[in-house]
Amino acid sequence: MSQRNKNLKRRTRLKVKILNSTPDPERTIAAAGRLCYAPVGADELFEEMSDEDVSKLLRFLIKAGHHSAIEHAVYTFAIEGVSRACTHQLVRHRLASYNQQSQRYVRFLDDFEYITPPAIRDDEAMNETFNEYVGKAFELYKKMLASGIEAEDARYILPQAGETKIVVTMNARELLHFFSLRCCDRAQWEIRELAIAMLGLVKETAPVIFEKAGPGCMRSPCPEGKMTCGDPWPRDKE
Repeated sequence: MSQRNKNLKRRTRLKVKILNSTPDPERTIAAAGRLCYAPVGADELFEEMSDEDVSKLLRFLIKAGHHSAIEHAVYTFAIEGVSRACTHQLVRHRLASYNQQSQRYVRFLDDFEYITPPAIRDDEAMNETFNEYVGKAFELYKKMLASGIEAEDARYILPQAGETKIVVTMNARELLHFFSLRCCDRAQWEIRELAIAMLGLVKETAPVIFEKAGPGCMRSPCPEGKMTCGDPWPRDKE
């Protein structure tokens, strides 16, 4: 690596962690859904339903389209090792809350981490050119800061490849929608990788709610129409 690029860092490994979530999310959802048809309160339903009753009711709610109850389970994720290009896609999911590392207030002086797409990384010539460009952009960024230009203006030269960190909160209903779009093989590779990692985490906490979560073709014919990848998931694939 050249002297100019010595402070650059290749992509850090994608890191996704659930910071917080609704305790006993499936029982909470089941109590909320059962309340609509019960003469007793949700607290009593929460305590008295058996695990079998909870699972059975959850599958009924999903099949019947009674999805408002699913909104009562909420997850907050800490995400690191993704690019700005990825988070620009992520925040398009509007039924969620976000807080992202600010390039206005955070000054990158010692190093600049960035993500290299696999298609570029696997092409030796393009990979070298890509790294050279990122290095030049980072050097210009530091020169602007040194000359007194504020970070909020110097950041304009930083590439979308720049690594960022973000906190995301979504309810379970929105997560199901997010997974149906972003786990699809036609989704951009980085946000698909993120979505699959998030899905793996929530399945551990709510296996019934998320047992059929994933691209739309897992539950019905491919919703992409003429844009289909042509290789749908088997309907019984979990």
